[in-house]
Amino acid sequence: MTSLTTLQDAYIFHGYGAVPDDHWFGWLARQLDAANIRTVVPALPDSRAPEAPRWQETVSAAVGEMGEDTAVIAHSLGCLAVLRHLASLTGVWRLGSLVLVSGFLDPLPVLPELDSFIGAGCDVTGLSKHIDRVIVIRSDDDSLVPLSHTDRLAELLGVRAVVVPGAGHFLAADGHSTLPAAYDAIVS
Repeated sequence: MTSLTTLQDAYIFHGYGAVPDDHWFGWLARQLDAANIRTVVPALPDSRAPEAPRWQETVSAAVGEMGEDTAVIAHSLGCLAVLRHLASLTGVWRLGSLVLVSGFLDPLPVLPELDSFIGAGCDVTGLSKHIDRVIVIRSDDDSLVPLSHTDRLAELLGVRAVVVPGAGHFLAADGHSTLPAAYDAIVS
């Protein structure tokens, strides 16, 4: 099992319409850096008009060679880009921790403009066997991603979602410039 003492690198991927300095991303990066985990928050291209292939390429280039000493954290649409990257990997590979916040695989009723990016989602079958620790985090009142979408993703990955009450979609506008649940998921 991955622990704080073995993690060396972390990557945080934002979602639709966001940039690396938004919401809780910078806070989490600073917390992980303070715990001696080198953390990068790459900018996904054209976040207001995302294209799935470009996001997946950016995730792949950012993460590069990963291993059991690597943690990947993603929010919302960034989760789908990360999952697609992981699903594209062949051969033997390992990831220490994967933390998905408000993740989903299915089209979002309130954001039909993302239907072409989301498409048929992603086949996550077998991913968990390559990852030491999978954590899925959701709120109980997310207005953008139906709770059932995140719960279905968690189930497909073989875990139960960690529920943070009253957190909305984990946006700064929802009052979230920190996300202790994500930090705890990495360091505990």
